[in-house]
Amino acid sequence: MLIREAVAGDWPRIWPFWHRVVAAAETYAWDPDTSEEDARALWMSPAKRVFVAEDETGEILGSAYLTPNYGGPAARIANAGFMVDPEKTGRGAGRALAEHVLAAAAADGYRGMVFNAVVETNPAVALWTSLGFTVLGTVPRAYEHPRHGLVGLHIMYKDL
Repeated sequence: MLIREAVAGDWPRIWPFWHRVVAAAETYAWDPDTSEEDARALWMSPAKRVFVAEDETGEILGSAYLTPNYGGPAARIANAGFMVDPEKTGRGAGRALAEHVLAAAAADGYRGMVFNAVVETNPAVALWTSLGFTVLGTVPRAYEHPRHGLVGLHIMYKDL
């Protein structure tokens, strides 16, 4: 699997799974009706380092971004977002992207990484925990999950 920095031409291959994931409203606290234009601005912002994971055929399996979570004196705490194409799970792309982004964050001088709103029913919570993230707290009943009803949002953190 190759993980590389995304280029503008990757967006048409990211958008279909980005849209499916966000529209499902199970893991991201973004509006399920986000337009493609707004989605591109969110994901491919120049303020973010964006990565893609490709298989040996060049097919994009997933994407991730790395960005400062805060500004000013707190700008050395990173934030990241991860999406794997739901049709291409089980190939290790999520873990590979996570490990790559964590290494990139450390190399870029970040001291830690925080996730502000991890839906507590998200299967990725197990991945983040296995990579050393801890749950700092949970905002109860903060997320209207389409299958589970009101669930909490974790704030997760890892020192780098």
